[in-house]
Amino acid sequence: MIIEIADFKISPEGREAFAAAITRAADTVLARAAGYRGHRILACRESPGRFVLTVEWDSLEAHTVGFRQSPAFTEWRALIGEYFAEPPHVEHFDVLADA
Repeated sequence: MIIEIADFKISPEGREAFAAAITRAADTVLARAAGYRGHRILACRESPGRFVLTVEWDSLEAHTVGFRQSPAFTEWRALIGEYFAEPPHVEHFDVLADA
């Protein structure tokens, strides 16, 4: 398993709309992807235009190939892309400890 961490910067004025859009997109598009295990959406208190999405995937390829190279990714971006102030920063992490 790997964890994808995506850091989103949006206009603070679009905070509520983006929160609704990313929640809807995660529940309807992301959750259907092969290799998807679960996600968490975090809204930053100190920076109102910042959100972090964590996604648990079976493997790196489940995200980078299975999802990112599928029509579902186009659908995902269509639902949330209009809110981006800049492209999201995405990295993948191995779990070293889990409590």
